[in-house]
Amino acid sequence: MQQAKRQDVAAGRYIYAIIPDRGDHSLGRIGLDESEVYTIGDGRVAAVVSDLSGGRIRPQRRNMAAHQEVLKQVLREVSPLPAAFGLMADDEAAIIRILKDNQDAFLNQLERVDGSLEMGLRMSWDVPNIFEYFVGAHPELQELRDDFFRDGSNLTQDQMITLGRSFERLLEQDREEYTEQVESVMRSCCREIKRNKCRTEKEVLHLACLVDRDAAGRFEQVVLQAARPFDNNYAFDFNGPWAPHNFVEMDIHV
Repeated sequence: MQQAKRQDVAAGRYIYAIIPDRGDHSLGRIGLDESEVYTIGDGRVAAVVSDLSGGRIRPQRRNMAAHQEVLKQVLREVSPLPAAFGLMADDEAAIIRILKDNQDAFLNQLERVDGSLEMGLRMSWDVPNIFEYFVGAHPELQELRDDFFRDGSNLTQDQMITLGRSFERLLEQDREEYTEQVESVMRSCCREIKRNKCRTEKEVLHLACLVDRDAAGRFEQVVLQAARPFDNNYAFDFNGPWAPHNFVEMDIHV
């Protein structure tokens, strides 16, 4: 970050993140609408902000991309507390008030994520039909299905509900078993692991991993190690690095 030389302007501020205060700095014109991104600090913590020329910021792709780009640039130098998209304050005085009112909480969370970054990991069933795969993998589900279809008639509503519940139960059992198995391997390079909700039926797990910066280079190797016991019916995908969104709580009222 370069030293910022700015004049105060009476405009709203858009907040990207909270970081330790290391003096006034500028990241250049990489913010929303190519605005200058700079810091406002209280001596201990600082907000990464840019000036607003208008009112409400819409969650358009270009705005969200700019928000993420700022966090990406900040992450190169320090582990930030990322703000949710759309967080704004009226002016510099409001920013200072936020920093003072939340200073202890910010410092505690900055200590928690210091020297770390976030990586994402997903595991999915890579099969054409997840139900048919489970029928083949779980004899009890196959027996139940075959019993319902034994007389050749269509399933009743009660039978469909029973079959669906059995499938869901086995799905959750396998998810839990495989998640614990993968987590046990991933812990060797992760400071913390958080489970996120699966978004699709075929998704086995969705993990957010808080990783020390000096361990980030090993992350892919550990993912490959975790994937080794699973056959081609499973797919692993990882992404990052990201600011540690899943490991901070930013309850800011402006």
